[in-house]
Amino acid sequence: MSSIVTWTRQHRLVAFFGLAFAVSWWVWPFHALGLAPTAFFPCGPLVAALVVIGVTEGRPGYRTLGARMVRWRVGRRWWAVAIGTPLAVLAVAAAANVVVWGAPAPVPADMAWGALAVGLAVRFVNPLDGPLGEEPGWRGYALPQLQTTRSPLVAGLVLGGFAALWHLPLVVTGQLAANGLVVTFAITLVYVWLFNRTGGSVLMTMVFHIAQGLGHAALGFAGADAARMDLLTGALWCAIAVGVIVLDRGAWRVAPVSAVAEPPAEPVLR
Repeated sequence: MSSIVTWTRQHRLVAFFGLAFAVSWWVWPFHALGLAPTAFFPCGPLVAALVVIGVTEGRPGYRTLGARMVRWRVGRRWWAVAIGTPLAVLAVAAAANVVVWGAPAPVPADMAWGALAVGLAVRFVNPLDGPLGEEPGWRGYALPQLQTTRSPLVAGLVLGGFAALWHLPLVVTGQLAANGLVVTFAITLVYVWLFNRTGGSVLMTMVFHIAQGLGHAALGFAGADAARMDLLTGALWCAIAVGVIVLDRGAWRVAPVSAVAEPPAEPVLR
């Protein structure tokens, strides 16, 4: 057992990424054979983070992750960025779809505000959904580990590659648009920027993820118009990723201390 702990402590990111893919992908072959209703479990990064932290750090690591997940004192501006940016992308893409390409004016889904609020709240606590299933792992654990020895830009590029590849089953099964891997890579850089600029707040990345997940389906687009929306929103996210790198260069040189992992003072043996 101690040899497993030692190896994991020495290869934390290898262990994390390997476990994240294993937990999320193990059902994919069974789905391909028609033996499972889903090809993918979004909770892989969350499970991987909890397991690797438990093996290598124990309670101090859980406290650090927990603190990042409830870090809400980041300033009103960043709350506006986390909520407003995904909604602005959706609005601009919808306007272009209607005005430039002549798609029918969107008709938002008829949903009571109470039901919408409940749905959004559930996304905060449902580990089988993207926000909770991904953010504590990708941003709460892997990114701080990557930033201990890498610049935020290099860390973001590495994390973007892994996060994009991790979504592959969704593309293969048609649950994610064909351009989804490229968009995932690009938007990961936006997540990295938001995480670092908010002092390592996983809560802000979860809010961002939930707002992003509202999606154009809620606007009533269908068929070719919905496919065009995928392309438009994807192009906008790629442009925003380039924008935050070019316009906020200081954010990509050195990560704030609060967004960088600290190795445990001594081994945690089990």
